Amino acid sequence: MKRRMQSPRNARTGSRSSQSRLKIRAKKRRAESDGANKKMGQETQHRKGLEGEMVGDERCPSGVEGLDDILAGGLPRGCFCLIQGDPGSGKTTLALQFLLEGLRRGEKVFYITLSETKQELLQVARSHGWSIDKIPVFDLSAIENLLRPEAQTTVFHPSEVELTKVSQLLLEEVRKVQPARVAFDSLSEFRLMAETSLRYRRQLLTLKQQFTRFKSTVLLLDDKMNQAGVLDPHVLSLTHGVIEMEQLSPDYGTSRRRLRVSKLRAVKFREGYHDYIIATGGLRIFPRMIAAEHRTDFRHGPVSSGIKELDALCGAGLDRGTTTLILGQAGTGKSTLALQYAVQMADKGERSVIFTFDETRSVMLSRAKALGFNLEKAIESGTITVQQIDPAELSPGEFAVRILRGVEAGCKLVTIDSLNGYLNAMPGEKYLNNQLHELCTCLNQQGIVTILVLAQHGLAAAAEAPVDLSYLSDTVVNLRYFEAYGEVKQAIAVVKKRSGGHEKTIREFKLMSGKGVVIGKPLKQFQGVLTGVPIFRGSETEIMKNG
Repeated sequence: MKRRMQSPRNARTGSRSSQSRLKIRAKKRRAESDGANKKMGQETQHRKGLEGEMVGDERCPSGVEGLDDILAGGLPRGCFCLIQGDPGSGKTTLALQFLLEGLRRGEKVFYITLSETKQELLQVARSHGWSIDKIPVFDLSAIENLLRPEAQTTVFHPSEVELTKVSQLLLEEVRKVQPARVAFDSLSEFRLMAETSLRYRRQLLTLKQQFTRFKSTVLLLDDKMNQAGVLDPHVLSLTHGVIEMEQLSPDYGTSRRRLRVSKLRAVKFREGYHDYIIATGGLRIFPRMIAAEHRTDFRHGPVSSGIKELDALCGAGLDRGTTTLILGQAGTGKSTLALQYAVQMADKGERSVIFTFDETRSVMLSRAKALGFNLEKAIESGTITVQQIDPAELSPGEFAVRILRGVEAGCKLVTIDSLNGYLNAMPGEKYLNNQLHELCTCLNQQGIVTILVLAQHGLAAAAEAPVDLSYLSDTVVNLRYFEAYGEVKQAIAVVKKRSGGHEKTIREFKLMSGKGVVIGKPLKQFQGVLTGVPIFRGSETEIMKNG
């Protein structure tokens, strides 16, 4: 057969058309591939976003007042968290609150106790007014097989037998209940049963895998291993979070308790120590104050004392959003001067709160009545709140939270009378000056007028103050004694004001029955003011008369 030959021209035309078709097909495939990849990428990003939201937003609220603020909303759901603390620090109480919160939210809960009986748990719950009837309890002491004398063996080591039995029974109960929240009390017993570190770690891993399968949030309760508070390294590497609870015993007064979150993966928690108490109803935690979190807009301006001479001395009054330190010897009228501002603001409908460490409420009321202050009426109307502080029963964290609650209730003036009582109430506490600085900054940023009263040592001659807090204060008011014509008089001067000008003179200061605070004219014939014992050399006519 003869082979049919194509002309060169036709061959070139055919090859061009086939090449163009191949290019079009390749282009279509690339477009389809790019579209599919783009779609797949969008779906992957969307899925990752959803997973991120689930991981980041899904929290397990603790049910403990203040703890969720520290944990940024609660524990991450499905985490393994170690609660380590001293005996009596409230670990069991915290665990019960955690499970009761789960019941309130309709979740399945489970309590595993290897150190306490169910009866002991019931006693703890009753002391707080709780009912734990709906909480399944795995009680080791109620397992008859482990407690019968005939069940004990002398061939194998007791730890091998007990640990195996407990682990098997525990896992069976977990499969039945499939809890969302679990409290394991305590790891100390589990550690003693295991005896060796290898067996102990393997059993913990087995438990963690089982609880992870049911997405359970687990609290592992454990005692401190020694006085130094060293954490168990076998547990530390397996847990997502670690919360340390401490109980401190000062030389005088009630025990102080504090809590610290030392580890919590993927959560921006509030670091540092946080004071807490165990009251009827459970733990109440007082998160460490951070001034940057309490910033509000407010109307700037001076607050009048209602006394023209005193306002002139202070440069039109005390400015809102500032801290004033009233410094002086005992009996110079510091508390009464602070009370003058509270009563004046009450007359204008603004609320104040006075925290008194040194003076009882009844003495304050009788003193105010004698001076002509209608304090009792202001207290009854709610414009002035007087809180008498028991120095031996309060921690710095609780005191700070009390002040913040007063501000949240609408108070515009906060008075601490006196700082001597505040500092003496917490002699073993470190960094009280830092806490006080944070407190004053927090109040200033919310437009609160803060008055701190500080007594100097000595009566006739003023010695140094027990602590230097002038750097914390925007305004410093100094009250002192002076001698003139055979009498002991009182003088007032403003030595510092950051927010504006003030009168740099010394005026006579007097407390009169029925009239309250009376301020005289500037006294310029003084000598030895800076020595601490000012002497008046002026005329007797310049001195205010009694009555």
